[in-house]
Amino acid sequence: MKIIGLMASPRKEGNTAWIVNKILEGAREQGAETQCFNFGDLDIKPCQGCWACHKGDQGCIIKDDMEKLNDAMDHADTIVFGSPIYMMQMSAQAKIFIDRMFARFSPRYSPYFQEENAAQKKLILTFNQGNPDSDLFQSYIDYTKHMFELLEFDVKEVPVVTGLRNGPVHEKEELQTALKNIGSSLVSERLLK
Repeated sequence: MKIIGLMASPRKEGNTAWIVNKILEGAREQGAETQCFNFGDLDIKPCQGCWACHKGDQGCIIKDDMEKLNDAMDHADTIVFGSPIYMMQMSAQAKIFIDRMFARFSPRYSPYFQEENAAQKKLILTFNQGNPDSDLFQSYIDYTKHMFELLEFDVKEVPVVTGLRNGPVHEKEELQTALKNIGSSLVSERLLK
């Protein structure tokens, strides 16, 4: 089983990276192969809205690190996507990535993944925020979950880590266990099939 982590934060070693890495650590402990991509290390340009990706077979005309991410997603069984919540929504880095996913959608908004592959594309969508109110951005989180479902991902869980103004996330021991259990359950679920 192959699981990739996408860390859509400008902070390479911040809370988002720690959260995604803990989920991946739990999966690795159960034998999964994992790979991480930190958006702070990648060159991903914004979508130009040119529709070239839907005119013929050339795909997106922008040649950047999105090609690397598309290839990794095509070969992964599960994706762990993490973003901090800034200004009531995902980070700018995450939004650029999401907009570039348009190339994986047809002009009729039918999904990119083939029928037999769609069920295999599981997604853990994780957010973190400084505010301790876990319901504060729930409508946005639900919207984002639905957006990934339209892209034909099977969204398994949406852990939201809150109250990060009260200390670094890595100091929360019970959270570390919970996140590793999410990663572990991804592998266990596949073994049961």
